[in-house]
Amino acid sequence: MSLQFAYWVPNVSGGLVISEIPQKTGWSFEDNVRYAKAAEEAGFDFALLQTRFVASYGAENQLEAITLASALAAVTSKIKLIAAVLPGLWHPGTVAKMLATIDQISHGRAAVNVVSGWFKGEFHSYGEPWLDHDERYRRSEEFIRVLREMWTEHEASFRGDFYRLNQAPLKPKPAAALPVFQGGNSAAARRMAAKVSDWYFMNGNTAEGFKAQIDELKAAAAANGRELKFGANAFVIVRDTEEEARQVLRDIVEYANPEAVEGFRSQVGFAGKASPEREGMWANSDFSDLVQYNDGFKTGLIGTAEQVADRIIELRKIGVDLILTGFLHYEEDIQAFGEKVITLVREKEAALGLETSAVL
Repeated sequence: MSLQFAYWVPNVSGGLVISEIPQKTGWSFEDNVRYAKAAEEAGFDFALLQTRFVASYGAENQLEAITLASALAAVTSKIKLIAAVLPGLWHPGTVAKMLATIDQISHGRAAVNVVSGWFKGEFHSYGEPWLDHDERYRRSEEFIRVLREMWTEHEASFRGDFYRLNQAPLKPKPAAALPVFQGGNSAAARRMAAKVSDWYFMNGNTAEGFKAQIDELKAAAAANGRELKFGANAFVIVRDTEEEARQVLRDIVEYANPEAVEGFRSQVGFAGKASPEREGMWANSDFSDLVQYNDGFKTGLIGTAEQVADRIIELRKIGVDLILTGFLHYEEDIQAFGEKVITLVREKEAALGLETSAVL
């Protein structure tokens, strides 16, 4: 199949950068209806709704992901909706039922991103225990196994360390088991992806960094008799000239909120030190990288439409199956990306014979 495209749904305030630069990006339901409709017309395949319960990195207001996905399902017709969920704050049986309902509303367009959690403040605020790093991933693995049981078995029974089911029914079921996405860069995250997930989201990186992750995880999935698909995070800045695009990047960093960026660095640093490796996904990120909180600047989708399309094709060649995009001005950048970049990528894929070589 052709390379696929997704966009971060701005369902939290502040946009996709920790910066006080003016942005044409809203977070309300009305804003997100416009963006979702524009994205599916522009050729996007997926929309990823963020999970956040407590303000961090300046995101003072948050719309809950599953609830918003349900609402967007009713006003869209093509785009697939990936709702992020946080084990520990949700029971997987309940989530399985909610996502099956969204699948009914959307006629088969529901998906889930299971987020193991790095922000201790969310668990503390909601009175839930904060597990050790690898235990959070063990819980997420069980969470996914419960989802699959609920979606595929007549009645689901499960005995794990974190969850129990006793002949639990779920009707109506999804037409097919929903795609399961996850991220995370630790050894525990990689083990989990190889065993239970369908898609692995990677933070922004160099081509070499992406390839190393893809090669490792493909081999690990194959050892478990599975296949895994890969999404690469990228913050996109497309302008008429490369210099214009680079200047926008410089402006974003110049107007960064230092207090919020350093607060984010502190939060993720604490989470990383809790892993056995003693470092997290952001261990090698400097101040400017952290202004885009999933390292999206590192991926290099900054320049003219032609330059960005060429960069995307290079990522496609090393095994990236999906580009997960964020923008400064959602009001106009989503449509422009579809018209100027996705169109070019499709032409380049056809010329290179790449349309059918990706893993299905």
